Amino acid sequence: MVRELAFDICELAPVTYLMARAAGLPLTAIPVFLDRRFHHGDVSCAANSGIATPGQLEHRRVGVRAYSVSTGVWGRGLLAHEHGTDLSTITWVVDDEDHLPPARPPRIEHVRDGSTLAALLNNGRIDAAFGGNAGTGRAGTPRTDWARGAAANDPNARVYPLFADPDALANASYRASGIYPLHGVVVLRSELVHRDPELPSRLYAALRASKRAAVAADPDWRAIPHLERQRTIVGPDPLPYGVEPNAPTLATLPRWATEQGLLTESVGWGFAPGDYPVA
Repeated sequence: MVRELAFDICELAPVTYLMARAAGLPLTAIPVFLDRRFHHGDVSCAANSGIATPGQLEHRRVGVRAYSVSTGVWGRGLLAHEHGTDLSTITWVVDDEDHLPPARPPRIEHVRDGSTLAALLNNGRIDAAFGGNAGTGRAGTPRTDWARGAAANDPNARVYPLFADPDALANASYRASGIYPLHGVVVLRSELVHRDPELPSRLYAALRASKRAAVAADPDWRAIPHLERQRTIVGPDPLPYGVEPNAPTLATLPRWATEQGLLTESVGWGFAPGDYPVA
């Protein structure tokens, strides 16, 4: 989407959207976010790393699929702002490419021998890594075996989580800051918006109606277990649309992306709050 404008409407990683917007690409977002997750449980440490606190990640090699992946940006921001970790001392080991180049790239080391981050972590060749789609949650390369987590779940690896009780940390973090990390923003080609300025608000209304129908059929969100669990932290709506209910989160992500060298300066999202009622 960011390289070819291949679709009229597309789900895009929010950090990629901000980078595209900063680069002047003709994309327009609406405040519909198709996933939400907390990230305190995303970092695992190699068995013999000796890492016991976030500060001990400093001067280490930490895996993440690509430096700009949104989970990495959220996770690094939490490490820096909640735990005082000096991100500039860390070497980020990646096995995939960024969709757009970071503005001021930090220390990035690319995997060149075909190894996955899961294998590197399990073998102790990196000290820690992000999990899931952001790193170790697959057995193959970034374009193969994407959904398979066999290598990441090797029972002989003895990797361990950085935080023993991530849910408690997520709860405390949300209560203190109101930040509820967002993923999967819906974007349109701006050419279509220029032709039909009402298109974004109509698309928003359609997705809002779709969400209402889904919630009516599954009011406890049992079909999406991680969102069902997150209701205990954020309240009855674990997937809020609109600008106002997401204000702290929308303000934070551009700032953290700038601090981490992905943007030269914080950029806005480009939507007008009045056009998008809370859903």
